[in-house]
Amino acid sequence: MHSRVCSDKAVLNPCIFEYVYLARPDSVMDGISVYSTRLAMGISLAEKIKRDFSHLKIDVVIPIPDTSRPSALQLANHLDVPYREGFIKNRYIGRTFIMPGQALRKKSVRQKLNAIGEEFKGRNVLLVDDSIVRGTTSREIVQMARDAGAAQVYFASASPPVRYSNVYGIDMPTRNELIANGRTDAEIAREIGCDALIYQDLAAMVNVVRAGNPAVPDFDTSCFDGRYVTGDVTPEYLQYVEALRNGETPPPSALSTQQLDLNLATGS
Repeated sequence: MHSRVCSDKAVLNPCIFEYVYLARPDSVMDGISVYSTRLAMGISLAEKIKRDFSHLKIDVVIPIPDTSRPSALQLANHLDVPYREGFIKNRYIGRTFIMPGQALRKKSVRQKLNAIGEEFKGRNVLLVDDSIVRGTTSREIVQMARDAGAAQVYFASASPPVRYSNVYGIDMPTRNELIANGRTDAEIAREIGCDALIYQDLAAMVNVVRAGNPAVPDFDTSCFDGRYVTGDVTPEYLQYVEALRNGETPPPSALSTQQLDLNLATGS
């Protein structure tokens, strides 16, 4: 193994989205158990529902497999509502949010999941997912629940709204592809077709993850709050990256010479 320190002022800022979605649940990263973190996210989300959404009559909690299962299980336990597996996953279909093309993503959601009708018919169901990125998966899943006979479909995200691009390695879409960008929670709910939408609060999620290792000073939460920890991601840089992502030629003014030299040197 070879390692090299590339900065004299390096500070540990783990990507919090790893704990939300990308990492395997049996992983321990920077001393923090991913599984325990996801369980705690479910508890935090349940507390928000008790506080702000107590008017919802929830008959059953159903996870969107697989990543959201720990959060959904703890959420159901703390709400004292039955937990049920309402969707069966086709394990030969990959993660849809990074698939190229809207048509392929939409088709793949229907191929990826099948609903168990008896768990939905006539019930008010709370669907729990780890996150909502483009909204393609969420919209299709809500419709699948309605097609299976659900009376009301509520949707809970174990993470906050994804409003900003990720520029540190995750193949996150450009801002105009993100369903939460420029929309309120009510507008997002209408877009995905659910009767109520509950997001995790960012501060609560950070506290949950940090509890696993208080020695970690901070996290990269840029896709949720637009705060880029390196301090050198400007609106012009984001325009440059998005132009490249869209197959366009960015104007020279979109990126400074210093940034362009850095990108060329690092191959990004």
